[in-house]
Amino acid sequence: MICELTLERGLIAVSSQSWKYLIRGCSPKSKKKQEKTRQEGDLFSLIISYRGTHIGSRMGQKRYWGDVWRYVFVMVVVLVYLIGGATGAAPKKPVAVPFGKNYIPTWAFDHIKYFNGGSNIQLTLDNYTGTGFQSKGSYLFGHFNMQIKMVPGDSAGTVTAFYLSSQNSEHDEIDFEFLGNRTGEPYILQTNVFTGGEGNREQRIFLWFDPTKAFHSYSVLWNLHQIVFFVDDVPIRVFKNSKKLGVRFPFNQPMKIYSSLWNADDWATRGGLEKTDWTKGPFVADYKNFHIDGCQSSVDAKFCATRGKHWWDQKQYQDLDDYQWRRLRWVRRKFTIYNYCTDRKRFPTMPRECKIDRDV
Repeated sequence: MICELTLERGLIAVSSQSWKYLIRGCSPKSKKKQEKTRQEGDLFSLIISYRGTHIGSRMGQKRYWGDVWRYVFVMVVVLVYLIGGATGAAPKKPVAVPFGKNYIPTWAFDHIKYFNGGSNIQLTLDNYTGTGFQSKGSYLFGHFNMQIKMVPGDSAGTVTAFYLSSQNSEHDEIDFEFLGNRTGEPYILQTNVFTGGEGNREQRIFLWFDPTKAFHSYSVLWNLHQIVFFVDDVPIRVFKNSKKLGVRFPFNQPMKIYSSLWNADDWATRGGLEKTDWTKGPFVADYKNFHIDGCQSSVDAKFCATRGKHWWDQKQYQDLDDYQWRRLRWVRRKFTIYNYCTDRKRFPTMPRECKIDRDV
């Protein structure tokens, strides 16, 4: 009897250690050897037993070499996958720093409250004004993270925004916008990407948790190859550099990071049908962990002088890995409520970047 080799890959880990080796159709003695092989995890010490076949015979040699070549083929496939497959990696863990290290208020200073030496802040919106802040520096690529607890209760008409933007008429912009809701209804997260002053790339999802109950991380990884939006390390959107398709990509306009809490009841909730109920105010959003790891540039800089030296600029961050793509597909399948790529009323012809972004 010739033992049958099968390979099963784990659904979560993406490494050679995630391969499990299962041997079927073998004698008890052979199973012991193979169990030892499984425990050792040594792919190349796998013992394949041959019983009932005399290897010295012509038929035995044929079967023997046939199985040897099949075994070699499997090993080559595995190695090609592990070496040449998706090389993505999860972003590095953000470093928690106080507000004043990287940010300054921009308007309605009295509507920002500070706690724990500036490690935590609150933005307040009332019927007089909202408020906001921005980064001290401008950045050309990097990893930008913030932890936010959204406005609780009846927040219809309000928008909590976290975004990057350059400062000119043909600006680039990368947006997180959290659209308030009536009590009991889920928050909507809208993302958008502007290039050369042109946006209209809205995507909307429901979150798989209540963002008002606890802090959650929201981050952007931006390099020359892609922009990735993360929620708690889960990629919810990717915008690839599609320059070869004639699609502009943010690469030469440094951006500042902004956040604000403001009234947008003309469009934010059910297209403006639900207005802000000021009797439920003031509305408060909480922030902490103001992480920035980027290439700081002057506003006029056209390239990052230290490009290639940062962790987020390395090869493994040029694409998502298989696990991240699966998580992104999960978000799209379970939680997407609008995607401009599939909106044929607005775009009779699908935008060129949608295919390379795997949005359809």
